[in-house]
Amino acid sequence: MTPTINCVSRTLPSLPRRVLRIQRPVYQHQHQFRNASVRRRDPSDPPLPISNGIPTTSKPASPKGVWAPKTRLIVGIVFVGSMIYSMLSAPLQPVPERTESPSIADLDSRRKRESGVSPTSPMRLRMEAFIKEQQELIVRELEKVDGGKFRKDTWTRPAGGDGVSCVLQDGKVFEKAGVNTSVVYGTLPRAAIAKMRVNHKALDPDIDSLEFFAAGLSLVLHPQNPMAPTVHLNYRYFETMDKNGDGKAWWFGGGTDLTPSYLFEEDAIHFHRTIKDACDTHDRDYYPRFKAWCDKYFFIPHRGESRGVGGIFFDDLDEEAKDQEELFSFVQHCLEAFLPSYLPIIEKRKDMPFGQREKEWQQVRRGRYVEFNLVHDRGTSFGLATPGARVESILMSLPLTARWVYMHEPEKGSKEDRILGVLKKPVEWI
Repeated sequence: MTPTINCVSRTLPSLPRRVLRIQRPVYQHQHQFRNASVRRRDPSDPPLPISNGIPTTSKPASPKGVWAPKTRLIVGIVFVGSMIYSMLSAPLQPVPERTESPSIADLDSRRKRESGVSPTSPMRLRMEAFIKEQQELIVRELEKVDGGKFRKDTWTRPAGGDGVSCVLQDGKVFEKAGVNTSVVYGTLPRAAIAKMRVNHKALDPDIDSLEFFAAGLSLVLHPQNPMAPTVHLNYRYFETMDKNGDGKAWWFGGGTDLTPSYLFEEDAIHFHRTIKDACDTHDRDYYPRFKAWCDKYFFIPHRGESRGVGGIFFDDLDEEAKDQEELFSFVQHCLEAFLPSYLPIIEKRKDMPFGQREKEWQQVRRGRYVEFNLVHDRGTSFGLATPGARVESILMSLPLTARWVYMHEPEKGSKEDRILGVLKKPVEWI
């Protein structure tokens, strides 16, 4: 701060009219000025001393107050310049980047890019390749039957995995048809591990989390014609891994079942015989065992009836059942048997005549289908509970239309009553 001299005009009325250039006084010691007190001048004070025509409040500073000012300025410029040059010319040191270990999904993607999938690849990669190959084949054959084209949606999961959803709606033959593949990488929490140990003792109970892989193909076809049956299929593989991607516990699951609105015994027999042939190739105990499991699993407790006329169902097939390669071969044969088991049936029933009564009964039966899937199906529950799951793909299994009629009961002895009798008491078809 400089001293305030706002009273000059009153104390110097006789000064000549000229532009005065007021120079800031220089002090030898800054603290002298900082501690100086400033007092407003009184008109009775004596005139200010004048130096070079400029009123002053103190003596001019001695030219010796600053030692060699030009020399100091030059030295300062050279010093600052050398610092800037040093900063610009010095080699830049790279900032170390934070690196994270690649995920198992990343490692598997690299394996597939570099080496493809072969019989020596990890089972999870072989199962993934197989279901995607079968999906393309099944979609191609169903498009021949319907004449329409499936909509194909490809999706990925941020945590790892991907899938392809193929859906056909309002087709000539299928009111709604879905053929989906999904591949999921994730982490099981401790609670889930403890629950799975009931059926898989190989899981370590003392770890807090565990990496897992799941892959499967799911298929549901709802025809337009009430005389043509709905069909469902799902085959899947589940594996737990360490952080290096080495497999630990693993198991296969799946099955297929037929759900007609009207009973044609020859259709049920053909469907079951085709499946049995695939099972008998591996173990003659498979079909009766998995057929009974299917009848039990697809039962609707609150209705006291089965969803359909059955098929096969199995889950948690691991090393205690068979060798991994043998079980993979079994699942392959079952999935490959789907087209021979269903195409002859849909070709025979898709153009049969029907009326309003048959259509309404089909909608009632589809209501039962919805009830089972949303209330009792483990696959639907697991899918909806999986973080990041694609809900549209999970609910693909639901029909496009359904009907709930209050206190509906078919007429005794009718075609509708006949199928209901079979659903209340499972039949051995072969």
